[in-house]
Formats: sequence, structure tokens, C-alpha cells
Amino acid sequence: MQSKRTLSDSFFLVLKGLAMGAANKVPGVSGGVVAFVAGFYEEFIYSLQKFNTKAFKLLINGRFNSFFKYVNGRFISLLFFGMIVSYFSVSKLLDYLIVHYELYVWSVFFGMIIGSIYYISKDFQGWCTKAFLSLFIGIAIGISISFLDPAKENDNLLFVFFCGIISVSGMTLPGFSGSFILILLGNYVLLLVDSVNALYDSIFSILSADFSFLDNPERIRMLKVLAVFTIGSLVGLVSFSHILNYVLKRYRNTTLSLLMGFIIGSLGVVWPWKKTMFKTDHIGNLVTDSTGEKIIENYQRYWPSANQETFVAIAFIVFGILIVLGLEWYGQKTRKIR
Repeated sequence: MQSKRTLSDSFFLVLKGLAMGAANKVPGVSGGVVAFVAGFYEEFIYSLQKFNTKAFKLLINGRFNSFFKYVNGRFISLLFFGMIVSYFSVSKLLDYLIVHYELYVWSVFFGMIIGSIYYISKDFQGWCTKAFLSLFIGIAIGISISFLDPAKENDNLLFVFFCGIISVSGMTLPGFSGSFILILLGNYVLLLVDSVNALYDSIFSILSADFSFLDNPERIRMLKVLAVFTIGSLVGLVSFSHILNYVLKRYRNTTLSLLMGFIIGSLGVVWPWKKTMFKTDHIGNLVTDSTGEKIIENYQRYWPSANQETFVAIAFIVFGILIVLGLEWYGQKTRKIR
């Protein structure tokens, strides 16, 4: 019975990783929200902050089993396996759905965030002046970010490293979309489309015993950019986790109310009824990435009219709320079994 339960837990951990990876890639959606509503956010932060000097010493001394146990290796490895698979599978499906069914996809995300706000608030018992102040600060920051104008693309490796640190905010800060932050920094296409495609193509070339890409300066540049971005993301992930673990232990109510504010503020980013504004050059022509896809620059929001499409979108919002309630039900069931 225990082995079956362990296998089930492993399977659902991979699924959660898939969900986090997909959410992290979609502008406006935060992978941290998935962790929050699925009930493993604090374990995720706690596990990441275990990557410290003690873990490093265990690793260089060859004590791999001790290292794996110390950093909660099973949890982290299964979760990140799901995220990696997601970047090459589920996120591709999401890209397709957003292009062809944009309103309904955003409606589901909007409903999920409404559900996550309910999930966090229903058990929150620490309301006080500081908590309310943190809530309003979080809302203000979230709304302000959603209306900022994006910068221009910058492939300077130092800036790319900084982008890596900032982009993981979506994994550690529920309501902060790392991919939307990359749009604002001007590097979403460079770091989450072009460089990932370069890696994808390079892997297939290697499997085909074709190493000609090594003489392609543009491919090498993209791989360098991706490597620096990945290193920055890892540094940001570990450093953010240490900071959050510290504040969650000492200022739990204030931190949770601030995170709740971020999530409420992010509703403006994922508002379903919006027109996508694509990037244009100085004479008004659409700018595309290396795959020919139009580059998103920002969104123009509007209030919907009463028609069939709007009612279907509202139904998808309800569906998104039900997804979160289902995740909550599963999380409670799992905790009771344990």
C-alpha cells in the first residue's frame, strides 16, 4: 500500500512540475500560484533553501546519498523533471491554444487566479494593520507592473544574467509572472523562444551526428545566452528561496498577505478581454522572431459585450476556479492520508 502511494505521489509531483513549467512560460501566469494552490509552496521554498554550504560540502565529499536526502532530492528532482518536460511539450500546446483560443485560455487562467485568492484567504487568520498594509502594497505593485511599457531586446550577457535572476520570481513569488517580467525587460522572445529553439535544434543535430552548428556563430551566441540565463535563474531561485524562507518563518502573516496582494494585482495581467499588441518596426511593419511568430509587446484591455463568446469565456472562468478547488481537494486528501 505504501509503495502504491509513493508511486502516486511521484506521478502527481511530475504533473505539478508540468503545470508549473507551463504556467511559468505563459506571460501573466505565475508558476508560484500553482505551487500555492496545490499545497506544496512552502515545501518547495524550504527544499530550495537547502542548497547551501552544507549541501555543497556533502557533494564535493562524495556523500551523494546524504546530499540527496538533505536537499529533499526526490521532491525537487521530480518537480523539475516535470518542468523541463513541460518546456518542450505542454508549453508548446499552450502556445498553440493561446494563438487559436486566446480568450478562453486567458479565461481559464483568470478563474484559476480567482480560485487561488480564495484558497489563500479562506484559512488566513492573521489580519491586522500590517497585514492589510502589505496586502494593498502587493496589489499596487501587481497592478503597476501590468501597465508598464516593455523595453527593447538586450543580449548583453550581464543583463541576461540579471534577467535570469528576475525571471524566477514567478516560481517563488505567487502572482509575479516571470515571463511577463521578461516581456517588460524586452527579452521574452530572446530567452524563452529563440534560445530555447536553438537548444532544441542543437540537441537534434547532435543526435543526428551533425555538428555543423558549432560553426554557426548565431547558434553559438544563442546557446551562450541560454547558458547565462540558466545560471542566473539558478542563482535567483536559490537566493530568493533563502530570503522567502527567512521571512516566512519570522513574518509569516505579513509575507502571505503581501503574496496575496501580488496575486490580486496580477488579475489585471490575465484579464481575458484584451487585444494583443504586437511589436512593430519604425515604419509600422510587424516584427517576428526566428520562427516567424509575431512578437507580443503588450496588451490593450477592454470590457466585454454581452454575446455568446463572452458567456463561453465566463464558463471557462468558472472551470478555472473549479480546477483550483479540485487541486485544493486533492491536497487536503493527500495530507489526511499522510
